[in-house]
Amino acid sequence: MKTADQLAVDGPIRRVLVANRGEIAVRVIRTLRRLGIESVLAVSAADRNSMGARLADRTVCIGPARAADSYLSIGTLIEAARGVGAQAVHPGYGFLSERAEFAAACAEHGLIFIGPTAKQIERVGNKLEARRCAGEADVPVAPGGPVENLLAALALAEEIGYPVLIKAVGGGGGRGLKRANTPAELTALFDLASSEALAAFGDGRVYVECFVTQGRHVEVQILGDGESVIHLGDRDCSVQRRYQKLIEEAPAPSLTDTMRHELHAAAVRFSEHIGYRSLGTVEFLVDVARQRFYFLEMNARIQVEHPVTEQITGLDLVAEQIVVAQGHKLRLTQADVRLSGHAIECRINAEDPTHDFRPAPGKVSAVHFPVWPDLRVDTHIEAGAMIPPYYDSMIAKVIATGGTREQARKLLESALSEVRVDGVLTNIALHRAVLATPEFSEGGFDTGFLGRFLAGSGAAAFGTTTAQTSSEGKR
Repeated sequence: MKTADQLAVDGPIRRVLVANRGEIAVRVIRTLRRLGIESVLAVSAADRNSMGARLADRTVCIGPARAADSYLSIGTLIEAARGVGAQAVHPGYGFLSERAEFAAACAEHGLIFIGPTAKQIERVGNKLEARRCAGEADVPVAPGGPVENLLAALALAEEIGYPVLIKAVGGGGGRGLKRANTPAELTALFDLASSEALAAFGDGRVYVECFVTQGRHVEVQILGDGESVIHLGDRDCSVQRRYQKLIEEAPAPSLTDTMRHELHAAAVRFSEHIGYRSLGTVEFLVDVARQRFYFLEMNARIQVEHPVTEQITGLDLVAEQIVVAQGHKLRLTQADVRLSGHAIECRINAEDPTHDFRPAPGKVSAVHFPVWPDLRVDTHIEAGAMIPPYYDSMIAKVIATGGTREQARKLLESALSEVRVDGVLTNIALHRAVLATPEFSEGGFDTGFLGRFLAGSGAAAFGTTTAQTSSEGKR
């Protein structure tokens, strides 16, 4: 069997425009460098001196700092890719990675989009269409459906029972997502959810879905070539704050063998049904009380949390993406995928725990991450780096791998005690506090875990008021 590295360089792609920033840009550039494929990083004016700009073979400035004028400008990125003679574009995650218009524009101008097809992005990006596809593939979906107005929403909620979620048809990430426990709350929140959805996604349509009070967020990594699909194991992402993931791990703990097998099979069925190409993640909500699961959505891109899957499979997922983008069929069968050990990842954000975790941009005066066996750090920061106020606040991911979950947890806990990021506030202390809780140590908690923890201890229990002490962290 040929390796991913051998196949990734066998094809038309010789130069790639990396249409992203931050740690994912650095991550992609490093794989391209190892493969001998030239990287050109698209940078805004705010990122001219970033680590990614230093590591890339070339850079091209695509506009001012504001994302709408740079990283979200499809025409500018297409022009940049053609101008530097790139054969392909890697969108990373976020920004335009799940915009069907971007994938379509690449194809229209003869550029290879390192990801799924525009049609696939469009199908799974529309949550109602994705639910329909799941039903056709015999993948269970949570009770609910589309609603045209408040009266329809109230009728459906009465039918499926409270609490319910109001969800945006055109997006995710917690935007336009509201929980209603009563008809009065649904009445008060319906128009707000629709307005938020319209502002965030240009689509004000919403649907109503039953809310599982004890639910776990479990997702399955898949890889397809348009014909065949395999899974690369599962992840648990139940440590969330306001629907934003904070800690992820692979494999998901405390699942029965039967449940795990059914989740994997459902993810593959869904992906095969739409003829999926490239990397993707099928997300599920596991009902802890009933031991059932429901389809949530599919993310048609590489995920922030992909390193934990890489750590337990030994695969470079970016390289596997490029293999498919070069036009090759899958080099692996399901039997070739071997899962070994356990990996846990913490997202380090530049934010202030004492002020509702608001972003805390600034200049990093010093930084230290321990270099240990089985410890991986994906980051774009270094001493002197500026954390701009215009983008996502994540500055690093710290990933620990062990033969068992407890070994990985202890390693991560020890590593975070030595991480130092001076000059900006971070959430490192929160991570250390969470990792030390008996509930996290036991595993199998639901998505309400972090909210209960914060309500019980309060941010002041681990927050700080200065950048220096915050970076060192306290329990």
